[in-house]
Amino acid sequence: MGRLDGKVALISGGARGQGAAEARLFVEEGCRVLVGDVLDAEGAALAEELGRDARYAHLDVTSEHDWTEAAALAGRELGALNVFVSNAGISPPAEPITNTSLDDYLRVVGVNQVGTFLGMKAVIPPMIDGEGGSIVVISSAGGIEGTWGLSAYVSTKFAVRGLTKVAALELARQGIRVNSVHPGPIDTAMLEPEAWHGLDVRAGMAAAMPLGRLGEPREIAELVLFLASDASSYCTGAEFVADGGHLAGPFAPHLHGRG
Repeated sequence: MGRLDGKVALISGGARGQGAAEARLFVEEGCRVLVGDVLDAEGAALAEELGRDARYAHLDVTSEHDWTEAAALAGRELGALNVFVSNAGISPPAEPITNTSLDDYLRVVGVNQVGTFLGMKAVIPPMIDGEGGSIVVISSAGGIEGTWGLSAYVSTKFAVRGLTKVAALELARQGIRVNSVHPGPIDTAMLEPEAWHGLDVRAGMAAAMPLGRLGEPREIAELVLFLASDASSYCTGAEFVADGGHLAGPFAPHLHGRG
């Protein structure tokens, strides 16, 4: 018996990285998965790899039409939706607020914040019509604390944390649980040098973590799996942090002769 036997999930931003790790783990655990993304070649290849229990749909999360089509496709080809993972997100290179254009700021808002809202709006009716289920919103440690130079990213991650709580209250009596996940730095394309003005930030980020390393996509997928499954049946409206100890407090072992 898999932990998601008989369930159907829609994962946005599912073609690579953390989303792909979630899709693979979900299928391993008995779930049928619709992978949504704008990376068509990678998404289609992943769905083919996962076999008969997966489909791919082109999904621009800023498009209400794409969301409607994706939700309909899931119901038509995989069955009634039980799980939605709002995973799609972008983060531009770090820049001070005064160097951030309105267009750049709103582009992040469109994907990270509006995309989560539109996803919820599309999946809630079929989930209510079915047997309820679980919505998992991928926020960030940056949805709990500020980060220099990431005004748009942090703003949107705080926003979806709040949206999670509103949705949890609205949907609690309709059998739908809604929780947010707050990863620390995860070793995905978002940390590649091209996303950071050519700088390789991974070693520095790893050294700053109390656990001394970056997180792996599979580690976050395991937490998302727990929230998608019936094992988390009494969890809603809550934040779940997986950040290598980052938010526990300042990490300064050198001050005690241990660094």
